[in-house]
Amino acid sequence: MFTASDVPALGGKLFVITGGNSGIGFEAARVLVQKGGRVVLACRDQKKMAEASAQLRAEASGADVEEVVVDLSSLASIERAAAEIGRRHDHVDVLINNAGVMALPERSTADGFEMQFGTNHLGHFAFTGRLLPLVSKAPNGRVVTVSSLLHRRGRIDFAAIPKPARYDQDKQYAMSKLANLLFTYELHRKLRAASSRAIATACHPGYSATNLQTAGPQMKGSAALGTVMKVMNAVVAQPAAVGALGTLFAATGNVEGAEYLGPTGFMELRGAPVRGRSSRASYDEAVAHRLWDVSEKLTGVTFDLAVGAS
Repeated sequence: MFTASDVPALGGKLFVITGGNSGIGFEAARVLVQKGGRVVLACRDQKKMAEASAQLRAEASGADVEEVVVDLSSLASIERAAAEIGRRHDHVDVLINNAGVMALPERSTADGFEMQFGTNHLGHFAFTGRLLPLVSKAPNGRVVTVSSLLHRRGRIDFAAIPKPARYDQDKQYAMSKLANLLFTYELHRKLRAASSRAIATACHPGYSATNLQTAGPQMKGSAALGTVMKVMNAVVAQPAAVGALGTLFAATGNVEGAEYLGPTGFMELRGAPVRGRSSRASYDEAVAHRLWDVSEKLTGVTFDLAVGAS
């Protein structure tokens, strides 16, 4: 089983982490900088991101932490953020697609997509596509995408893309997390077909205590549901630092592409990560191929898979 002590010395490798200002993203960033990695926090909230950066620098002497504002619910913001990273760096060793929203009241992105699917899948699809040339220039580049156990409840309803006729917050979240895996596995197949040195792999944090569970109730103004989620986080969930181990395993461990890494405890909710299997639906290549085509059309982003080919 993988633990934080298994993260090797990183020797200045560059990691870009979406949503790295809190939760498992922040806990992953904390270990990465302590092990000598350079970290770019890519977050929507500039103030919270600055506070997270300051904390990382305070905890690790000489920590190399940068900030880039990116709103994954805006294709324009994604384009600006990727361009900014490209101006600063000639390569990215690991892109960690960590940010996400969950169980929100019905909302739309700046581009008219349903918010959960638009942020969790389409936003990361576009961000990955724009950064892939930098990842592919790294000696052993990786794209790590954080999914969820709830992907097992998901199915891809193409009629609900980019927005469903009737909104169901749970169905939309599960679909977005299944889409994360279909995207990861399809990206890895395409990288292999292009003889790229880069890999794409996936992980999940089990049930970890983060603000992901409480954001939805707060937006709905539901104090009762918010209290329930806080109690569940305190009693049932594992600490975010443990949930981040899957991310760290995928980003720094001895893994191959198209793997699914996560906890081994009861119902995969808790514990150190190991290699596992995601749902049968996540390996459907026909659905993955169709989803890729739809995602390209909606985002206007195509992938340059030739960069970094061996």
